[in-house]
Amino acid sequence: MGGPHVTEEADEALGRDGGPRHADAVALGEADETWPRIVEDAARGQLKDVYAPVDAFGQERKPSLQEYPAIPWDKINLDQFNLVPKMAARTLQRIGDGWGTFRIIPMESGRGCPYGCEFCTVTGFFGDSIRFRTNESVVNELLLLKARAKSEAGQIAVFFIDDNFAINIKRTKSLLRDIIAAGAQVHWVAQISANLLRDEELVDLIAASGGKWVFIGMESIDPTNLASVNKGFHKPGEYAAVLQRLALRNVYAITSFIFGMDNDTVGVAERTLKEIRTWPPGLPIFGLLTPLPATPLYKRLEAAGRLTRPKHWQEFIPFEMAHTPLKMTIAEAHAEVKYGWARSYSPEAMTQAVDSLKDKRLGYRINIFIARMCFRGIYFPQMGPLSWLKLIYQNRRTISSLVKEGFSTWRGRQTRTAELAPGSAALAGK
Repeated sequence: MGGPHVTEEADEALGRDGGPRHADAVALGEADETWPRIVEDAARGQLKDVYAPVDAFGQERKPSLQEYPAIPWDKINLDQFNLVPKMAARTLQRIGDGWGTFRIIPMESGRGCPYGCEFCTVTGFFGDSIRFRTNESVVNELLLLKARAKSEAGQIAVFFIDDNFAINIKRTKSLLRDIIAAGAQVHWVAQISANLLRDEELVDLIAASGGKWVFIGMESIDPTNLASVNKGFHKPGEYAAVLQRLALRNVYAITSFIFGMDNDTVGVAERTLKEIRTWPPGLPIFGLLTPLPATPLYKRLEAAGRLTRPKHWQEFIPFEMAHTPLKMTIAEAHAEVKYGWARSYSPEAMTQAVDSLKDKRLGYRINIFIARMCFRGIYFPQMGPLSWLKLIYQNRRTISSLVKEGFSTWRGRQTRTAELAPGSAALAGK
């Protein structure tokens, strides 16, 4: 096992804290250099308990990303990344534009974020050392995926999993220019802080290089809340302008909010939704402030005696608080999150989001509708066929509208193709 949690709680993973053992070995920190040793030791049956990326002096070593291994995206089975339910695939295929599959592929172009938000594990795990792959290696992967999508007539998008894709704006602009120059544009999603999206040229390059969605951890519309978790560099007064700047270029946002922060009171969900309704359509998501182990937030709440479940990860309950908020009860915080999700992903909200893009091509409306159907599942259970059938029924009017327009578009294409075919009556009369 490895990752941020295991790095901070290695004894727990190995059963050294009195609990059960969960792993034969743990990899601390970034495992780029230790993974080959782990595989070799496992093959020999000589696994060690702990593998740590340290130099000859015992100091942690951060791997360079310059010599990044090539990933054979042209050969890997991509079915695991397909977001379209099987029951909907056949109908969507008939609409055209390859909507029978919609696969989001994870790709890394860099690591690290120096901001140090109080609740985040990123800076503690990766450190404040920001490292990047070469532009060439990223572009080559995109070219492989673009060719794969063309050959299979499916929709494909890339999710850049970088902690903050534009943390070095000069480098990001360079990468995006190289993507454009190589013709390697595919639709992509990335996490970018709102403050970095003030740059008009950057947003132009995001759109021109294939960027379609940007994940923005807005967290709160309350500046006091943001300051309390060391995220004062975000300015809620700028949110609307940032989102409009993106939308003007047909780029939309996944906006993440945290409820249960120290200055939150009852009604925070509706106050947040009131702002969201004035913004271009997007994908709002809502969660609860969660103290992860070894974060500054965890240490602060522990020192204040506010943790209600100090080992909350050992009894994981989705959307369940692990500490007492200052200005509301735990139950009230839970209700705010439920309210946010229910109002944002109701059939009425789905229709409104689609209708707000009536001046856009059909593909944009299908995109936001499918994305909203999938994102709804983050909070509401919808894994089984019956859940999806119920969801489809609830949204039948919007689906019917999109399908009718899709078939109309398809018939129009077929007619134009027939008219332009050699020997057609239309051409014969000219």
